[in-house]
Amino acid sequence: MNLDRVNQIINGYGADRAVSLAVLQDIQREYNYLPREALELAAGRLDMPLGEIYRMATFFTAFSLQPKGEYVCKVCLGTACHVRGGARILEAVERELDIKAGQTTSDGKFSLEAVRCVGACALGPIVMVNEEPHAYMTPDKASKLIVQLAAGKVERVEAPPAPRSARAPIDLSSVPPAG
Repeated sequence: MNLDRVNQIINGYGADRAVSLAVLQDIQREYNYLPREALELAAGRLDMPLGEIYRMATFFTAFSLQPKGEYVCKVCLGTACHVRGGARILEAVERELDIKAGQTTSDGKFSLEAVRCVGACALGPIVMVNEEPHAYMTPDKASKLIVQLAAGKVERVEAPPAPRSARAPIDLSSVPPAG
C-alpha cells in the first residue's frame, strides 16, 4: 500500500494530534475505509498510541476497518423514514443486491448500511449513495436506483415543491378579519 497520500493528509494538518479525528476522516474518505497500515502511520506521525487511534476508529460508526464498496448505500430507518416505509426499502435493496445490511457485494461494487437518521426527515424516506441523497424513495424506486448505479446511469429524483412555509408569503390583505 502506498502511504504517500496518508502522509500528505497528516502534513496538511501539521501532524497535530489535536486534529486526529479529522485526519482519520480524511483517510477514510481517501480509501473508503481505514487501512491498518494507515492507522499505524497516523499513530506514529501524530505521536499517539496505536490503541488510542483504534479506539477512535472503532468508536465512531462513520469509520470502517473493512473496505467498503464503490457505492455505499445507506437506507435511513430513523423515525420519519421508518413510518414512511424505510424497512420495506431496505428489504428491496437487500433483495436487489443479494446482501444484507452491513455487507458488501462480492464484486466490491456496493456496500449496504441501515442507518438511524441522516438528518433529512422532510425528504424521507431517503437513501444516501455515498454522500448523495435520493429522496422520497419507495421500494420500487430503490430497486431501480440500484440497477441504474450498477449500469453507471443514475437519474436524480426530483424533489416535490417546497412546503408553503418555504415559499413566498401569501398576501392576506384582502381577507376580512375574523369575528
